[in-house]
Amino acid sequence: MSTAPATFDTLSADPQAVRRENATMAIVGVAHGTSHFFHLTLAPLFPWLKDAFALSYAELGLLVTVFFVVSSIGQALSGFLVDRVGAFPVMMAALGCFVLAACALAAAPGYAGLMLGAVLCGVGNAPFHPVDYSILNARIGPTRLGKAYAVHGVSGSLGWALAPVLLVSVAQVAGWRMAFLAAGLVALAMMALIWRFRDLLQGVGGTGSAAQAAAGAPAASPFGFLRLPAVWMSFGFFFAWAAALGGVLTFGPEAARTLHQMPVSWLAMCVTTFMLASALGMGVGGYLVTDPTRADQVVAVSLAVSTVVALLIAWSAWPAWTVPPLFALMGLGMGLAGPSRDLLVKRATPPGATGRVYGMVYSGLDVGMSVSPTAFGMMMDANHPAWVWVGIAAFQAALIGSALNIARMTGLRVRPA
Repeated sequence: MSTAPATFDTLSADPQAVRRENATMAIVGVAHGTSHFFHLTLAPLFPWLKDAFALSYAELGLLVTVFFVVSSIGQALSGFLVDRVGAFPVMMAALGCFVLAACALAAAPGYAGLMLGAVLCGVGNAPFHPVDYSILNARIGPTRLGKAYAVHGVSGSLGWALAPVLLVSVAQVAGWRMAFLAAGLVALAMMALIWRFRDLLQGVGGTGSAAQAAAGAPAASPFGFLRLPAVWMSFGFFFAWAAALGGVLTFGPEAARTLHQMPVSWLAMCVTTFMLASALGMGVGGYLVTDPTRADQVVAVSLAVSTVVALLIAWSAWPAWTVPPLFALMGLGMGLAGPSRDLLVKRATPPGATGRVYGMVYSGLDVGMSVSPTAFGMMMDANHPAWVWVGIAAFQAALIGSALNIARMTGLRVRPA
């Protein structure tokens, strides 16, 4: 029998409430992993698509750019939808878009069909941050939100890791069209799982929800949150976060190889160690912020370490064998900062506007991921690989200042040393 959903205000420390919170974390985490899986639905199959349709690398890259542009616009808009109709139906619709996208890609007769699939993938990806954080903020108690955000982040990293393995394996055996259909089956399975545990997710967002009732002011403008400086500071924070991450995952490894004369075979190892260390850092970071007032401090210290590491990589004096461990240390720093980063955004969110704020703020991620690879690619074309890592360090240093400013704007005072 389904039990009525409860907000964190009604949850106690009894085992049943804790189990319910853990189940909610798991379901939302797996859904988030599915969205990250679809981030990498196209790229691993580029070799097959290039041969099948005689495409250039620029045409293939444009598919990914379109994905993130559509997702960025849709993410800002979908927050309003979550606040109006609720998180559960929007999540189901997003997963349905992934199914349609996989079918369109599998049946694509040419480049236009691939572009349609990329657009549908972007539409499906757009709502996940407003949906996920609306659910977690409503269902998880304040002292366990750090853990919930950590599970959310780690699940996304696992989705990134699974996509290339599954899709390339299927493509090698049955072809690229069957690989896209396999991706569609992943989304279908996720829809079935979400429906099975819908009682954990229903009742979040939408008119008449508890959050809306708590907001109190029925005449409040739905765009009023845009007047809050902390919201725009948070948007800039996520833009810089994605710009730094985009640099690390795109041209960062090649720039490091050029600077330190690494073997080409080490490029994948650098990215893998970064992602694994980042996942570990997220797990640990979730336990560092059981006290939300420390969120800004955790972000500042963790990203200070990552900034220093980026500058070390930019300095070509280091031997090649030190570079993968430096990638791991940077990933650990960014991972540790992840849950605290999300708590800072929660501080900037007025009651009843969770979906709108998270949609706007997290669209900065898609914008940053859209533009930073081009800028760093131009640095590589100009034969300045060290500039790539200096640029990554600059974005990370900007993150520290942004985090401290967000804390001040939201009344979270920085503790004196």
